[in-house]
Amino acid sequence: MRNRRSANRKESTLKHWYSTFAVLVLLLGVTAAQAAEIKIGFVDVERIRRESAPAERASKQLEKEFAPRAQELQRREAQIKAMQGQLEKDAVTMSEGDRRAKEQELARMSVDFQRMQREYREDLNMRRNQELATLFERADRVIKQIADAEKFDLILQEAVFRSPRMDITDRVLKALAEGK
Repeated sequence: MRNRRSANRKESTLKHWYSTFAVLVLLLGVTAAQAAEIKIGFVDVERIRRESAPAERASKQLEKEFAPRAQELQRREAQIKAMQGQLEKDAVTMSEGDRRAKEQELARMSVDFQRMQREYREDLNMRRNQELATLFERADRVIKQIADAEKFDLILQEAVFRSPRMDITDRVLKALAEGK
């Protein structure tokens, strides 16, 4: 199974390199006169995820949406720490049965807290991914509009190197802020 995954990963990497190589060969195969006509742009997807107005709005919305659960987790964590401190302080003077009962209650509370924490993270990640998917759908539409309007032949989202003059990220950010 592991060898198959490793082979699939290698195959995927090779396909990526072959496609990148094919694009480069295609671009290099174009004559100098034709090369002057090709217009290529680049979009920094990470900047769009961090800096765009819709991303900032989504982040604030998620904070607001998940704030009550985060506060409840903080309250429960403080409660567990207080109980643990009390148990450590009073363990010497407590009867064996009382101490065991408190330890069991503390263990149950810890398990519940960990479950709640895990569910919180899973729900938050799911909502964040939904918001990012919506953001990138909007960004793709904006990029296509810019490409059509400015007659781009190719717009890349990943590159090992790019010239700043090819970067159209600021235009995409501006269009997203304007709600296009």
